[in-house]
Amino acid sequence: MTETMPLDSRAADDEDRVAQLHAAIDVCDPAPLLMSLVHVTGDTGLLDEFGLRLTISEPGNHYRTGTRPTTPPGQYPVDVIADIRARAHQLLTPEMDDLLSVPDSELFRRMATVATSERVDDEFVPILREQAGFVLAERRVPVTVTPPDDFSVIVIGAGIVGINAAIKLADAGFAYRVFEARHEIGGTWSRNTYPGAAVDTPSHYYSYSFELNPGWSKYYPSGVEYQKYLKGVVESYGIADNIAFRTRVLSARWLDDQHVWEVTTESADGTREVHRANAVVTALGMLNSPNIPDVEGMDSFGGTIVHTAEWDESLDLTGKRVVVLGTGCTSVQVVASIVDEVESLDVVVRSPHWIVPEKAVVNDVPDGEKWALANIPRYHEWFRLRSYWFASDNLYVMPRIDPEWAQTHFSASPANEMVLNTARNYMETSFAGRPDLVEKLTPDFRPYAKRIVKDPGFYKALTRDHVTLHRASFQRVTPEGVITTEGEFVRADVIILATGFALEFTTSIDIVGRDGHTLAERWKGGDDPRAYLGIQVSGFPNLFVTAGPNSAPNHGAGHNILSEEHVHYTVECLQYLLENGHDAMDVRQDVLDDYNRKVDEALDKTVWVHPGAEVNGYYRNSAGRAVVPCPWRLVDYWSLLREPNPDAFEFIDPASGRVGEM
Repeated sequence: MTETMPLDSRAADDEDRVAQLHAAIDVCDPAPLLMSLVHVTGDTGLLDEFGLRLTISEPGNHYRTGTRPTTPPGQYPVDVIADIRARAHQLLTPEMDDLLSVPDSELFRRMATVATSERVDDEFVPILREQAGFVLAERRVPVTVTPPDDFSVIVIGAGIVGINAAIKLADAGFAYRVFEARHEIGGTWSRNTYPGAAVDTPSHYYSYSFELNPGWSKYYPSGVEYQKYLKGVVESYGIADNIAFRTRVLSARWLDDQHVWEVTTESADGTREVHRANAVVTALGMLNSPNIPDVEGMDSFGGTIVHTAEWDESLDLTGKRVVVLGTGCTSVQVVASIVDEVESLDVVVRSPHWIVPEKAVVNDVPDGEKWALANIPRYHEWFRLRSYWFASDNLYVMPRIDPEWAQTHFSASPANEMVLNTARNYMETSFAGRPDLVEKLTPDFRPYAKRIVKDPGFYKALTRDHVTLHRASFQRVTPEGVITTEGEFVRADVIILATGFALEFTTSIDIVGRDGHTLAERWKGGDDPRAYLGIQVSGFPNLFVTAGPNSAPNHGAGHNILSEEHVHYTVECLQYLLENGHDAMDVRQDVLDDYNRKVDEALDKTVWVHPGAEVNGYYRNSAGRAVVPCPWRLVDYWSLLREPNPDAFEFIDPASGRVGEM
């Protein structure tokens, strides 16, 4: 028998929800709040009423022209904000329903334009509907054939891509198995547990579009919180039983006569097993092996040396003399986090990054905002849409070179100049009276040639009396400390290597394709990786290399959208094989070559290839070719990955094993 709540308790609960609603209205973002009003009331006239009071601009126009807007992009005027809040107090109740649900394309475009105060063209509507979480990714290949029980997929890695692959393969009915070398899921976020580890993409966007999380504690999540989110997703979708932990994939060999992959794994106790699968999905990411610098005397150090990707949770830095090598995102986070614990802190910087202010990096999400995200219809989806919109293709111009401008400026374009000025002004303001620090921290390359870093408190930490910055590297390590390349000796108890990861596109695994050729050979030991759409390689049928070469959205968004794009495309390819009776697909070499020619031509117009100075970083290979960034707009790349183009492939059929073009 169900218990009935006493009337006075229900009344108190109702009053509490009313109070929470009105408190949320007073603090939440007015733009998604206005969209929620349209959903709850069904009154599309609100778009006309408030839209007329907004200045609708060209998307990213101030970036292209280099003119700084009087108000931040998408921010509403004060009087409009006040009116939206007043209308919300009047119209919203705890029992509100979503009358609109998912608006049709034209209404959605109108709403997105008002929500962002920027013109939203039709081409962006499908990706926004999906990435904001209004709809699931649409299946494009007709689904008339159910995957047979003997058609299986092996996924290598249980990070953000591998988890997504497991979920979507299961949804599509494919049998699968995930092999994860570590003891838990999470990939990057299980490895990076150093002090201050955090995501530098906004929380409410850096998550799966099909699994929104209204409970983020900060606008940029800590590594711990993000790992907790991923664990919650794994539990929610019940995929843990399909993940073999502490199991490393040693090799994958394509069997020409059987049209399957033979995958050899090794468990923690040394046991080796051989598995068969129709397809293999590598979900290892591109940065998964700690970059340990080769420095003389490392073994002689009398204290503790730790890499940030192999952090020792028992390490106590209290009162210690600490040296940190590196100045990328990781070093910046570590220094800001440990500065109050240590006796002395020496930061050794070989090649500084451009650093910009970002208050939200350390800001907590107010309780009222969390309540709105969880309870006001469609507020979360519109909040996420804005997070994506202002961190995506609006920024496409940033790394692109304007040849005429670049002839007479250090920066690459008016947009690039805006970032340059922002970073320079922030540096000069932060280090007023400290020209020595300004000189040491000023990069010699254009913004975006290396990743832009958002400051969590790094600059402030460098001004502390017990902190010293060295523009140098390690020449030699002694039992007592470090000798820098400037000849300076720095005494240390602990050395922290914040030197990131070595770029590695799956070549740590012995992957052998048709005719005995290895992926490592094709990619020159991993130094020159090339793939069709960043996913498929000629001679390796039914191998899907997620987060492969030239696929990273380096001008904006985050790894999460790459995860969803690549997994969606993989499932579409597998379904296409079933629908058309093929065993396997192999991208044609001429198609791969033509695609990469276009990639190189597009990248030749960016600072990733022409930074204006030699840049040591993971974006480029030893020959200077940019192997990480995707050259296309996010909307363009997303569109390319909706379904396979049959003309790009040779297909392997089951009866004779004959290879023939479709």
